[in-house]
Amino acid sequence: MRRAILVLAVVFGVFATVGWTAVRGDPDGVSPREAALAAWQHAGLPDPMGSPAATAHWFAGLGVVRATWLADQHPLVVGNLDGAPVALRYRANRRAIGDELAAERAQLRAGTLAPAGRRQIAERVAVLTALHRPERQVLAFDPTGRGQVAEVRGDLGHAARVAIVVPGVDTKLSNYRRFASDDKPGYIAPAGMADSLYAQLRTTGAERRTAVIAWADYAAPAGIGVEAATGIPAEEGARRLTRLVSALPGASRTALICHSYGSVVCGLAAPGLPARVTDIAVAGSPGMRAENVGALRTGARVWATRAAGDWIEDVPHFELAGLGHGADPVSDGFGARVFDAGTARGHTEYFRPGTASLRMFAAIAAGGVRSAVSDARST
Repeated sequence: MRRAILVLAVVFGVFATVGWTAVRGDPDGVSPREAALAAWQHAGLPDPMGSPAATAHWFAGLGVVRATWLADQHPLVVGNLDGAPVALRYRANRRAIGDELAAERAQLRAGTLAPAGRRQIAERVAVLTALHRPERQVLAFDPTGRGQVAEVRGDLGHAARVAIVVPGVDTKLSNYRRFASDDKPGYIAPAGMADSLYAQLRTTGAERRTAVIAWADYAAPAGIGVEAATGIPAEEGARRLTRLVSALPGASRTALICHSYGSVVCGLAAPGLPARVTDIAVAGSPGMRAENVGALRTGARVWATRAAGDWIEDVPHFELAGLGHGADPVSDGFGARVFDAGTARGHTEYFRPGTASLRMFAAIAAGGVRSAVSDARST
């Protein structure tokens, strides 16, 4: 009974703090992505939401010249098309990012923005400028609303292993590289998490056969509020994540490394993930929308860690009327393989260089879990 009262207090406290409507929609009008999809469909091209396998088969019959022309003419579609050749998506997204960068720089030059708006656009311009460099491998890009992006470290086309980093709340284009506050290190941003993981893989040479994807390609909740207490953003994120994994080239074995609300996404995706997913690791998780590992209905090994001082420990692990995310993944009854985060502290240090959590993520990503078994305990 006391537990139920605590749960209800948390729920109503959240409502009182942020209100009943926390989901922010896009501004009125047609977004660049919507316009791009309309032009694609008007040209009589295949359904962009068709299966990745069907899309891959269609591109295989196009020829290089036609495929390249389509990427240049419809970059916001081809760049996000699961099943399209990886190199073609990189090309399309570089063009799409260049177009968006030009448009946002023009807004800054116009001088009509209020200070807050100017600051937001300047943050996006900084990220877009970095992403537009020739060496960047952008697998997905959508400037709509708060913006979404996915980026690859390593050779995705020839990798034997792939690790996908799934971040949590407040993920958006403007803080993809870093958060707005300069006193916060880069490893708490999606790009920084992927960079830390790839650098750790380099210490053992595993990066030669392992690619890492920084996957900020879902509409994450905007801050800690009602939206973050529901599974609604995670449901769409799970569908997108499943399509991404299904469209990965070759026969690479895949691990999901899921932080905070990202673990809700991974939990909802788990039953539909292809067999190539061998491991799902969650860190600082509010729950996976499941009462135990069996309820995830996955053949993948499930790993969990929580750092000392992580405030997520104080969040009630429940699910009631669509709010909350279920059992605590590090609890004995959940059944995950729980490992020590070592010197990581709080909610944001799991990818900090030198931590046991980062070393374990790298071992899981590279498929070297047996060598790291001493760092984990199976529950």
